Amino acid sequence: MSRIGKKPVDFGTDVKVSSNGDILTFAKGKNSVDLDTKGNVIFSIEGTVLTFSAKSDEKAHRALWGTYRALSANIVTGLTTGYTRQLEINGVGYRAAVKGKVLNLQLGHSHDINFDLVDGLEAKVEKNVITLSSHDKQLLGSAAAKIRSFRPPEPYKGKGVKYMEEHIVRKAGKTAKK
Repeated sequence: MSRIGKKPVDFGTDVKVSSNGDILTFAKGKNSVDLDTKGNVIFSIEGTVLTFSAKSDEKAHRALWGTYRALSANIVTGLTTGYTRQLEINGVGYRAAVKGKVLNLQLGHSHDINFDLVDGLEAKVEKNVITLSSHDKQLLGSAAAKIRSFRPPEPYKGKGVKYMEEHIVRKAGKTAKK
C-alpha cells in the first residue's frame, strides 16, 4: 500500500485546481499546468485538498497511485514557490551570458553554444554561476542536464559545467617514472 499516495495535497486558496475527465489542471496567475492521469488513479477535489486513491488492486494502478500524488504535489510547489537549480562553470575562458531568451555558452569548443530558453524557464548569470528557475520541476531538471551535457566536468582539473551541490572526485595525474 502506498504511503505517499495516502497523503492529501493541500493546494491552498491561491492555486486553482479543476478536472476535465482524467486531466487535472493547476493554475495560478498566468501559469497553468495539466496533469493527465490516463485513468490510472481516482482523485477527488474537496475544498483546497486533493486526494488520490488506487483505481484497482492491480499492481500497475497501485504503483501509479503515489506517482501521481507526488507529481501533483510538485506542480503545486512549483506554482507557489517555484524551483531553482544552479550550475557552476569552471575553466579558463569558460563564460556564459543571457541574451534575451538565449543562453550563450563559451565552453572551450570552436564555436559558441546558444541554448534557447523555452517558455517557463528563466536564467540569470552572475560571474561563473548560472541560475535556472521555473515553475515546472521536470522542465528545469531536463534543461539543467542538457546544459551540463555540453561540457561535463572532467576528473583531473574539474573543468566544465557542474551542479553547485555536485562533488567532483578528482583523479591523480601522471606520476614521474622512477
